[in-house]
Amino acid sequence: ATYMTTVTNPVQERIASEIRDNDVVLYMKGTPVFPQCGFSAAVVQILSGMGIKFKGIDVLVDPSLRDGIKTFSNWPTIPQLYVKGEFVGGCDIVREMHESGELADLFRSKGVASNA
Repeated sequence: ATYMTTVTNPVQERIASEIRDNDVVLYMKGTPVFPQCGFSAAVVQILSGMGIKFKGIDVLVDPSLRDGIKTFSNWPTIPQLYVKGEFVGGCDIVREMHESGELADLFRSKGVASNA
């Protein structure tokens, strides 16, 4: 079991503030313009195709962030999509939700503008 200390973790704080300050945040490998992995690229493509404005955060530039985001969400893989502070999921989940129309519904229900 992991022992959580009461000391605030700067990485966790940073993640919390990023997802609080931006409606849509994608923790990814690489940048939206130059994704460094196929899964990240796939999610960028879906979001861009829907006309969603999002903030891409490159975990490759910061190993502490790369580990931190996995701890934060309790999710083992990157990319990770957050909408209005809520963890949505990784590539497979985002893709399935997009295909079923759930993703467009989610953005609508959260008041995030899209062209979907």
